[in-house]
Amino acid sequence: MSDESPDPEATDDDDADVRHSAKMRKKKAARDRMMAGKSGEKGLLIVHTGPGKGKSSAAFGMVLRCIGHGMPVGIVQFIKGAMDTAERTVLEGYPDLVTIRAMGEGFTWETQDRARDVAAAERAWAVAADMMADPKYAMVVLDEVNVVMRYGYLPIEPVLDTITDRPPLQHVVVTGRNASDAMIEAADLVTEMKLVKHPFRSGVKGQKGVEF
Repeated sequence: MSDESPDPEATDDDDADVRHSAKMRKKKAARDRMMAGKSGEKGLLIVHTGPGKGKSSAAFGMVLRCIGHGMPVGIVQFIKGAMDTAERTVLEGYPDLVTIRAMGEGFTWETQDRARDVAAAERAWAVAADMMADPKYAMVVLDEVNVVMRYGYLPIEPVLDTITDRPPLQHVVVTGRNASDAMIEAADLVTEMKLVKHPFRSGVKGQKGVEF
């Protein structure tokens, strides 16, 4: 029989700390085993879609990471262009690392001219295709391209063919709601933004620093 007796100074908090430490040690060991088998690298096709806010914002967050690593990025905005945006103003301050082309003319309900919208989408796609053919770009962002494909302004097949034929280590980020099944199937990483609440439904307009 042990002569040891419970520590009269021990508390429930001490026990919780011990249990937490043991749990985290097990979790770290499992994590280390998992990461030991992840050594490959490849260019990823990343899709941000869904009805919730944050698709383009998340893409620009990755752009900032690339800038921090000194990695060149190409960005084509398929819808934005008719109005200035803060992200464009900031990113144009890094001309050695970022090429950003805002080539849209606004949403289709603003232009009310399908032929004009198709022409704008085709011009933007030509620029995007040139970027994806250039191995200097570590990442290419196709902002809102899902939207123009949803409206039928660009066919999905040549878009996917160009993405597939890009340099092997180049990442491509595709944004916009209603990503096609083919785009989702081709992607390596897909995030769907879910709308839970939005101030617009309460009569609040889009605001600087949040929407643009």
